[in-house]
This record gives sequence, structure tokens and C-alpha cells, in this order.
Amino acid sequence: MSSTDQLEDSSAPLIEHLAELRTRLIRSGIAFVIAISFFFVPIGGQFIAEHVLHFLVSPIVQVLRELGDPSPTLQFTSPQEYLFTLFRISMVGGFALSFPVIGFQLWRFVAPGLYKNERGAFLPFMIASPFMFLLGATFAQLVVTPLAMQFFLGFADVASVFANLLAPAVDDVPGAVATAVPATTEGVQITFFGKVNESLDITLKFIMAFGLCFQLPVLLTLMGKAGLVDAEGLGRVRKYAMVGILVLAALVTPPDVVTQLILFVVVYGLYEVSIFLVRRVDRQRVAKLKAEGVYFEDDEEGEDEADIADAESHK
Repeated sequence: MSSTDQLEDSSAPLIEHLAELRTRLIRSGIAFVIAISFFFVPIGGQFIAEHVLHFLVSPIVQVLRELGDPSPTLQFTSPQEYLFTLFRISMVGGFALSFPVIGFQLWRFVAPGLYKNERGAFLPFMIASPFMFLLGATFAQLVVTPLAMQFFLGFADVASVFANLLAPAVDDVPGAVATAVPATTEGVQITFFGKVNESLDITLKFIMAFGLCFQLPVLLTLMGKAGLVDAEGLGRVRKYAMVGILVLAALVTPPDVVTQLILFVVVYGLYEVSIFLVRRVDRQRVAKLKAEGVYFEDDEEGEDEADIADAESHK
């Protein structure tokens, strides 16, 4: 066979893979567009995206009512802001709705290149991943966002009360200092004029942050299946994981101890669940190797001795 023939034979599978990839991408794109269009179907005089918007900002509305505002109002300050907000909701929601189709197309593309046991190991994680994300998003919407709104808006309410208490004493303060506090016997009126896009932005950030955090058991278990991590190793770095989770809690939550503590407890609990799942994966792998007659106790001891020697060399 000539070199030209060999080149043509090797390029044929590549062209087939590219054609297959194009087909999968087109189908995924069509599903995504249909899912986006779904959010602009009118129901009850409003688009579905508007109903979703009302649900997402409901924690802010509820906190405002608790703070004494009988009719909370969110505003938009540019003509295109409200429409773009609905588009943003439709994009995020459209991806969530079309993810089963996109995931299935991805699976159909990669499955032929996997062995049977690899397909059996990979498929459950594709099902568990969206479920855990939905669980984290629900937790963020129903628990975390209301707590965050109570902190942010409640802080402004406390500041208003503090200013009202200081107002009667303004007349007794020297003129050079009195300019720092409005000279009015009626106190300082602090009003929240919430913008639609900014209120939605903080809600979506919490949903994305907790949805991704809830992927931790899925990710670590998949890495355990691939042999990249083991339960003993995860247990040894537990104290470092606690520090990392504390830093994460400080970054993605408001400076409120209660909210940060909730995030820490939840994510650390997921880490412990991950260790339990990876330990089960390790036991299944050892049992399979023993059944095949290729596992020996000396191999595990040798690995432990190598780990000890490696740790001592880094001291």
C-alpha cells in the first residue's frame, strides 16, 4: 500500500468523526433554541420568563415586606434592561431545559470510543450531575438567598434606625461635625430602589455557586473511578479541605457568619460524602481485581511504603 493510500485511510475516520460532531452540535443547538423560545410563551398575560423572574426575586420581595414595605418595587433604568433580563433568564433556563438533550448528544458522541465497563461507569455520573446541580440551586434559592437578602437589606434598615437615633443630637454637635449627619429632626430616610438586573444577578450567582459546589461528590467519585484519588488520600488532606471550604464560603457569601457557616457545613458534608463514595469505589475495584486474580496484598503494602518514603523525601 502506498503512502497516499495510508493517508487517505487515516483521514477517513477523522472526517467521519467531524461529521458526527457536527450532527450532534446541530441537534444540541436546535434543542437549545427551542428551550429558549419556550420561555417566551405567554401564560396568564405574561411570558414564562417573567414568571421565572418573579420566582427568582421572591426572596428579596419577601424580605422587603418583612422590613415594612407593603408593596415592594423593583425598577429598570434603561429601555432595554427588562428585555435583556428576560433574555438572560431564557438563556440560563434554556440551557437547563435542553441539558438532557445536550448531554445525550454528548454521550452518543463519546460512547462509541469507550469500553463497555467505561460506559457503565460514566453514564451514572451524567445523570447525577444535573440532579446535584438542581439540588444545589434549590438550596441556594430557598435557604441561602433569603438569608443573604436579610443581611444586606436588614443592614440598611439598622443603619437607618441608627441615623434616626442620632438625628435629635445634631443640634448639640459643633457645626464642623454636624455636616456629616443631615440636620433634620425627622431623621434620615433610607429607601431601597432595587434594579431588576442587579437583583437577578445576585440570585443567579448564588444558584451557580451552590450548584457547582454540589458537584463535589460527583467529581471526586468520578476521579476515584479513574484512579486519580482514593479515600485514604482524601482523608489525609481533610484539614486542608476545611481551610479551602472556609475560604470559599468567605468569597461566595455575604459577610454574614450564619450564611458562611451554612455553606461550610453543607460543602464539608458533601466532602465527607465524597470520601464515603470513593471508599466504596475503592472496595469495588479491589474486589474486582481479587476476582480476576490480579490483586495481591503485597501490592497495597508496597504502595503504602512508597507513599511514606515519598512523604519523608519532601520533609
